[in-house]
Amino acid sequence: MVSGGADSSIRIWDLASTENNSKNYVLKASGSVERFYPFDSLAFLSSSYDHTLKIYSSTTLSPSASFELNSVIYSHALSPIASHLLVACATQHPTVRLVDLRSGANTHSLAGHQGAVLSVSWSPRHEHVLASGGTDGTVRLWDVRRSAAGDLGVLDMEDSVGIVGYDGLGTGARHRSRGKAHAGAVNGVIWTEEGDYIVSTGHDERIRVWDAAKGANTLANFGPSIKNTRLSSNIPLLAPTNLSPPGTEYLFYASEYEILVFELFSGTFIKKLRPPNLTSNPQPGNKKAINSRPQSRVMSLAWRGRSHVSFYSAHLDGMIRAWIPHTEEDAAAEADEEDQGVEVDEDYRSKRKRNALDDVYHDLTRRKITFS
Repeated sequence: MVSGGADSSIRIWDLASTENNSKNYVLKASGSVERFYPFDSLAFLSSSYDHTLKIYSSTTLSPSASFELNSVIYSHALSPIASHLLVACATQHPTVRLVDLRSGANTHSLAGHQGAVLSVSWSPRHEHVLASGGTDGTVRLWDVRRSAAGDLGVLDMEDSVGIVGYDGLGTGARHRSRGKAHAGAVNGVIWTEEGDYIVSTGHDERIRVWDAAKGANTLANFGPSIKNTRLSSNIPLLAPTNLSPPGTEYLFYASEYEILVFELFSGTFIKKLRPPNLTSNPQPGNKKAINSRPQSRVMSLAWRGRSHVSFYSAHLDGMIRAWIPHTEEDAAAEADEEDQGVEVDEDYRSKRKRNALDDVYHDLTRRKITFS
């Protein structure tokens, strides 16, 4: 895993060796998880507030190329399926900047937003289609093959019907040029695994799920517990579909100091995850809890992989925390130990949970699992 921090450092972690040492299971590093370069497992991309996009070699730990965009970069995205090597960058400038890694050029910009662009995401189904969210409250769709005329329209939170056209993708239908996805800045945009839906998050403290083919708001309601105030990107984490029951998908959301788990399509609240030793509602006289809380803010989330039932969260206090399943058997065993007056050792508890992961993975559909 690769992480990038506010201290301008990038670190690489060997998760396999970390799991064998429970004392290091909470990783002491700053920052948000970066993405590996999909066509070369030994290379990865990073972007920074210093206006640069860089490609690194994980063997030499040195940059292979650097691209100057002359603007603060909030996030970047590389298509997981495309044959092209275009990197979309969300910057302080009100356009989506495209960098071609093959030619080393800033090929062109996609203009349409009326403010800074905070989040970008490529479709996992159509290699030339891109979604972006900005401070103007809009989520825009683009076809990068059309250059300056690549704007496919915006998502409108008031539209629960959508634009169908004669092919189901809006072809031949009216072009929606007006409408907002959120009543505030949009700092999170992501597609579901199959590309059927788009999920967006905004400063109006709402999560919205959109039918990608029609651009319709599915009206999923995630309730009033959503918190979203920072300008940096806040992209939800979607659990791999192979780890969920058929017809169900789970969404993990970084809501300030805790992680909220929802069912994606209904918005049903499932679980609240909180880092250890963090007081949910510190009392006015508890200065230690109040002073430590801002440093525990969750900055980003990353799933380990499709075959692993675990994910990671990066925090403002410079920690990367690992989250693993807590099975019903674990809860029953701990209850028995507490009833018998046995003090549960944290290292032993972590080791037991990790040993149960293989059994949990192969028995997901028959065993009820929650995260803790």
